[in-house]
Amino acid sequence: MARLTLSIGFAVNPRTAPLIEGAVAVEGVDLVPSVLHPAETFWRQLKFGDFDAAEMSLSSFMMATARGDARFVGLPVFCSRRFFHTEVIVRRAAGIERPEDLKGRRVAVPEYQQTAALWTRGILRHEWGVTPSDIDWWMEREPSHSHGGATGFEPPPGVSVHSIPADKSIGSMMVAGEVDATLLYIVHDNMVDRSTIDLARHPDMRPLFADRRAEGIRYFKKTGMFPINHAVVVKREIAERHPWVILNLYKAFERALALAERRRTEHVGDHVATGLIDAAAADALAQPLYRHGVKANRAILETCARYSHEQGLTPRLMTIDDLFAASTLEQ
Repeated sequence: MARLTLSIGFAVNPRTAPLIEGAVAVEGVDLVPSVLHPAETFWRQLKFGDFDAAEMSLSSFMMATARGDARFVGLPVFCSRRFFHTEVIVRRAAGIERPEDLKGRRVAVPEYQQTAALWTRGILRHEWGVTPSDIDWWMEREPSHSHGGATGFEPPPGVSVHSIPADKSIGSMMVAGEVDATLLYIVHDNMVDRSTIDLARHPDMRPLFADRRAEGIRYFKKTGMFPINHAVVVKREIAERHPWVILNLYKAFERALALAERRRTEHVGDHVATGLIDAAAADALAQPLYRHGVKANRAILETCARYSHEQGLTPRLMTIDDLFAASTLEQ
């Protein structure tokens, strides 16, 4: 069998680095990687189809698929997870002390449809009763350089979404007091985000949750969910022409994850040996939080899909079968 060459677009993290750097190979495939900020990867893939396989916003992938964009098939490989609602930043002078205080406020977001925003809005609604229509939204990314520009995003009925002027940014509007909070803040250099001010260290700003760690623990203990942010997509034309590539890619990502886990647990072992952490902590750290596959992530994926439909981003409730390659559904 002739080898297949695939261009890929990914950010580097412990779970993707083994493939990008060549420590893990894909059987029958030579990879040509581009290392990019995820925001840029998603925009380029959705708008131009730049890569044969790429990291992809789970929210944008659901939206594109629901609206009839069949260019991509998903792999249940999950590159990124975070407790996004703990990352909300507020102006100290705004008087926002609790999540409920966001009602009626001007809140910025890099992109309304992005997965981090989707999760945060869903959690605000189901934990504290703050609905998307309770907030006046301000979005930084312009249609020409946004995921929404590629998926045909329009604000859902009853939701007010304004565009931040091109000569401003989330950072500048926060400092000027023109918005009260930001759902997510991105200052990494890429082709779609333009904020540069360091709000994390700005004296006029603070996190909504004074103890972000405690809130993440509370949410995880209550729900058992570590929210998924990014999946992986492969061009459908490649999957149809070379169906074997789907499981070969999936198996390679599993090996990369196993390698990352082995490196992590070895590092934990070093900390135990030096007395920096005790055995109980080591046992907890031995439990993997990152798992690929449908079976281990069904509840999280179905919650994300429900939030998307509930928030008016997808016209119907997307199913796992709608998103991921049939050959991966038993993984």
